[in-house]
Amino acid sequence: MKIETIAIHAGNHIDDSSKAVVQPIVMSTTFERAVDGSFPSGYTYSRSSNPNRTLLENVLAKLEGGADAASFSSGNAAGMAVFQSLTPGTHIIAPDDMYHGLRNQLKNLFKDILTFDFIDVNNSEVLQQHIKPETGLIWLETPSNPLLKITDIKKVVSIARQNNIKVACDNTFATPICQQPFSLGAELVMHSSTKYFGGHSDLMGGVLITRDKNEWWQKIRQVQEFGGAVPSPMDCYMLVRSIKTLPYRMCGHVHNAQLLAEYLESHPKVEQVMYPGLPSHPQHQIAKEQMTGFGGMLSFTLRDGQEEAKRVINGLKLFTRATSLGGVESLIEHRATVEGPDTKTPFNLLRVSVGLEHIDDLIADMTQALS
Repeated sequence: MKIETIAIHAGNHIDDSSKAVVQPIVMSTTFERAVDGSFPSGYTYSRSSNPNRTLLENVLAKLEGGADAASFSSGNAAGMAVFQSLTPGTHIIAPDDMYHGLRNQLKNLFKDILTFDFIDVNNSEVLQQHIKPETGLIWLETPSNPLLKITDIKKVVSIARQNNIKVACDNTFATPICQQPFSLGAELVMHSSTKYFGGHSDLMGGVLITRDKNEWWQKIRQVQEFGGAVPSPMDCYMLVRSIKTLPYRMCGHVHNAQLLAEYLESHPKVEQVMYPGLPSHPQHQIAKEQMTGFGGMLSFTLRDGQEEAKRVINGLKLFTRATSLGGVESLIEHRATVEGPDTKTPFNLLRVSVGLEHIDDLIADMTQALS
């Protein structure tokens, strides 16, 4: 099936008893045992599994072309499950501009359990210099948040395989509509499903998807079940509902982001636009080779510095000043003030989640704010 068809059908099941076309929400936390003590439905307790979560994980796995998926209550919970699945003492290599939520996990929660280096993973020489005997995971994030750097997944995977190192990829910004890391050699894919999967800024979730059901995956599944950071049946239902329109929503996000990026790049007050769909992007050629769409996120810097960035963001009317991304409404954020004192983000940078409003209205709003 094509991805549009998968999005609609892989997360749905016609109810056997009522014949409801849409899967009902199963709120029960526990399930009846048979007289012999077995569980004929396959379900025992909702922390372990739930009919709505089963369907959600099925559609998520199929969208990425993976063997299985494990859903969590947030993207951070999903990322943490990966770190919790690793043997103490494991060394992790991660991007120097890794998403600050997961970076803070490593620095604050795992500092006495795991070791890690934040480097330019695109630099093969630097990458190889940081590989140690205990290196067990290379974590990728492409496009990155908020600098929209593109990592050559195939190149990193090639180095990782030579050293028997696992590769995980945060695919949140791209979604499986724009990028398929498994086809490029990654072993694990992560998403904050709060973002484009949810698509309406009204639920939280995270997911890990595996290429193979191996021993590592069983450890991650144990973390999911024993830790219990799972989404509610209602959140699973809402995610499945939203995913049905994901391929078509992403088409709109990509279309609008490309045109807004081109407009901003031509504006005299804009210093730089970071969007992989622009030929001026440093990794534009890599993006063309490994992505089928350039995503709905962009960042740009202002020539006149941080005060100008604040003036522009406060002058916008259609772009909402808020964190997060992936909703149908356009959001804009002064990212450095969110990330804290050790941020690597320039203070004259604004990050934009380009929504599904008409592009002419978005450009008009940006024009009046910039002027």
